[in-house]
Amino acid sequence: MYSKPNTSNVAPAPQGCSKYNSPQNPYPRSGNQNQNPPVGNQKQRPPTRNFKTNGWMPIPQTIPQNCPNGLQYLSTVNQLFVKQQAEIIEALLGFETNNKYTIKNNVGQKVFYAVEDNDCCTRNCCGPIRPFEMKILDNYNNEVIHISRPLACQSCFFPCCLQKIEVFSPPGCLVGVVEQDWSILTPMFTIRNEANEELFKIRGPICQFIMCGGDVKFKILSKDKTTVVGCISKHWSGLLREVFTDADFFGISFPIDLDVRLKAVMLGACFLIVS
Repeated sequence: MYSKPNTSNVAPAPQGCSKYNSPQNPYPRSGNQNQNPPVGNQKQRPPTRNFKTNGWMPIPQTIPQNCPNGLQYLSTVNQLFVKQQAEIIEALLGFETNNKYTIKNNVGQKVFYAVEDNDCCTRNCCGPIRPFEMKILDNYNNEVIHISRPLACQSCFFPCCLQKIEVFSPPGCLVGVVEQDWSILTPMFTIRNEANEELFKIRGPICQFIMCGGDVKFKILSKDKTTVVGCISKHWSGLLREVFTDADFFGISFPIDLDVRLKAVMLGACFLIVS
């Protein structure tokens, strides 16, 4: 015969509390019963799929509030290294192909993969001033950053038609712009946010050619040019690589607590300045 279970030793639920939701706990549990509510200005990492482990950076445990999807990887890094993939056809025939880049953090884990998109004529005729659209992809092949660079000159003799690059994250949503300033000797650039507010300056060296194994460094400065907040540098990659290919290897450093959107804009500045 069925007997009613003894519930005399079970503590009653507090007044005003339901099984999963209460005024004291406004975060209803679903799926993972071990979830905790967000702390401070951070939101909890969403449930993750089984990501590839072939050298890719894992998703950070905490994500900044209102962080564009995909930029959470930038919240815990203060350095990025960008390496262009050398193409055999370029080395043998000198024929320019669409550039591809691997973007890693300071411990060698892959963060993003970048692919440049333009036409054959543009690549081989315009060289370093070429226009392009660039997709920056995450581990799941999702486009998380889009970079747009129009055709423009970079000579001081054409102050009305200087280089500019726009950075979108997610694609279609502008997060910042990098513009070349008119200058005679040292190259200068301005970093602006989506509201066109000037935030940082970038100042490069007079000589921008790698000589005798040295690096070419561009300092990222505060708006008033008094404080160095980061650096963009193009690295010496060896004599044979420099002679037979135009494959770039460069890095960028910035404050770790900088807004992830501005980190994405500074990454875009790399492709404008040294590509």
